[in-house]
Amino acid sequence: MRTLSVCLSLSALAAFAVVALPAAGAVKTATVDYVDGDQLCEGFLAWDDAVTGKRPGVVVVHEWMGLGDYAKERARQLAALGYVAFAADIYGKGIRAKDVAEAGRLAGRFKGDLPLLRSRARAALDTLAKDPRADASRLFAIGYCFGGTTVLELARSGAPVAGVVSFHGGLATKDAADAKNVKGRVLVLHGAADPYVPPAEVAAFQKEMDEAKVDWQMVFYAGAVHSFTNPAAGSDPAKGAAYDAKADRRSWEAMKAFLSEVPR
Repeated sequence: MRTLSVCLSLSALAAFAVVALPAAGAVKTATVDYVDGDQLCEGFLAWDDAVTGKRPGVVVVHEWMGLGDYAKERARQLAALGYVAFAADIYGKGIRAKDVAEAGRLAGRFKGDLPLLRSRARAALDTLAKDPRADASRLFAIGYCFGGTTVLELARSGAPVAGVVSFHGGLATKDAADAKNVKGRVLVLHGAADPYVPPAEVAAFQKEMDEAKVDWQMVFYAGAVHSFTNPAAGSDPAKGAAYDAKADRRSWEAMKAFLSEVPR
């Protein structure tokens, strides 16, 4: 992303868990090694052990700092809703940004090489599809910031996803014609005041989706800027990235409604 993304501090993570997470109940988690080509990746799987039989699966793609606590908590939250969730590791096992400069380089590498980005996301999707708890015919992908960009590219690649959800992600792509490959539905949850995704980019995305006849939705949240779902983004919208509790809550509900359109 062209922005200052954030990693959850322990205090912010604790606040997030108290405010946003449903009761975990029987939620179980495990780290899962998988590969994309010759790159070893380490994802994070979450599921509710009290749910029997196969259930829809959701890939969760992290922000530009790499897989960390924030995406893992979102996976747990999805598991508590009855999904099997897999937090992807786009950068590779042990590769995490130490600061925003490194995050920019890591994210830039993948945004500049869409075949690599799409392949890395597809590897996570395929790993989830093989899990015995997941129904491979009912798979979704959601992502935050860099992850939002990633799940849109996963859809543009023609991956077998029932739907993708981008939270405050970038919308631009190198070849808008690739939207013809989208097989599922698309939901974009966007801060109306996000300074990092200009109106021209929004308009181009909408045109791209319309021309490809994609079943898409886009929801704008008044006053919300970039990273509006992440408590660690701070509270000052003037910085371009800030948490917005109302937009966070509303966007999560919009995602839940979107996912629920695929019968269990």
